[in-house]
Amino acid sequence: MKNDNRPRRYRKDTLLTHVGRNPEANFGVVNPPVYHASTILSKNMAEWEAKRAAPPFTGVRYGLHGTPGTFPLEELLATIEGGYRGMLMSSGLAAVTAPLQALLGTGDHCLMVDSAYGPARNFCEGILKKCGVETTYYDPLVGEGISQLMQPNTNVVYCESPGSLTFEIQDIPAIAAVAHRHGAKVLMDNTWGTPYLFRSFEHGVDVSIHAATKYICGHSDAMLGAVICNEETFLPVRSAMAQIGHSAAPDDVFFALRGMRTLSARLERHQRNAMEVAKWLQTRPEVSRVLYPALPEDPGYKIWKRDFLGASGLFGVVLKPAPKEQVYAMIDALDLFGIGASWGGFESLIQPMYPERTRTATQWNAEGPSVRIHIGLEDPQDLMADLAQGFEQLRKAS
Repeated sequence: MKNDNRPRRYRKDTLLTHVGRNPEANFGVVNPPVYHASTILSKNMAEWEAKRAAPPFTGVRYGLHGTPGTFPLEELLATIEGGYRGMLMSSGLAAVTAPLQALLGTGDHCLMVDSAYGPARNFCEGILKKCGVETTYYDPLVGEGISQLMQPNTNVVYCESPGSLTFEIQDIPAIAAVAHRHGAKVLMDNTWGTPYLFRSFEHGVDVSIHAATKYICGHSDAMLGAVICNEETFLPVRSAMAQIGHSAAPDDVFFALRGMRTLSARLERHQRNAMEVAKWLQTRPEVSRVLYPALPEDPGYKIWKRDFLGASGLFGVVLKPAPKEQVYAMIDALDLFGIGASWGGFESLIQPMYPERTRTATQWNAEGPSVRIHIGLEDPQDLMADLAQGFEQLRKAS
């Protein structure tokens, strides 16, 4: 795609392939090169002063504020999700905390979904509380009922859909409509949906947060966070990031931009594999239920089908009652499932999970122990055979 100003109406997969590239400026090289840069020189004082007088966060002035290596990925992310501008930082947790710091101050109130990523909750209870910000946790299924929780000083409503660990689907449009009527901004952790599967700004989100380490990078070899804003929230969030000193490693930015080119193909395979394994798990006598919104039996299926364009490969499994030691023996018996974190790489992973340890607004009353599973790009038949072997160990241990 030529770098000119012609209007274009290409579809999403075409944009995913072409946006954020400028071969003409890079000797015909298809992928933007890696820029390891801190100092950016000006050829004279006139250019130096022009850079300082330019609008904030435009142009190349200093490595911390962006380079020709970071801008292409920021442009691509914002284009695919439908936001105004994107920005990058060193980790998914940094992407969670920077917008909260930017949009909340002493005396403000934050509504945080009870099923949020654990470190997001820790940040509210730690740093934000020290800064004089009050946080109230709410039921992820509250929908428009969130109006009962809004306070005059509520500035942020924080969502994560599906919920971390337990995969509840939130009614984001209903929540956003209430939040905006009360003058609050809606922040959403959209890591599971990615910019490709959930176009958050079409559903009322003001700031979309991504652990780009996961599906965006896709190969378990980079650490990166991304924040995509609408026009109203961009400057305050970007300014806060600059003051805090957030930036992203240039090599990891390159890996993420490369990962984005294959995002749709990978997500399609992740969902296909995950659906096959999830449906098989539903038939197993050791399994009580599978927490995967893409399953028609899932309580969140209707909203997922309405709002999402697909599903990723991450879901939860509630087992029949069994001691922790037996569950650990089952996991240890697996050959293809790694025991680790960073959900969204090409490989399959498994971990035990304990949602009941963090909930305060709601109770998690599962029938038995729970595990979190990421289905990678392996052959699902091999993954199911591996899990069957683990279940055999579970029975032996009992």
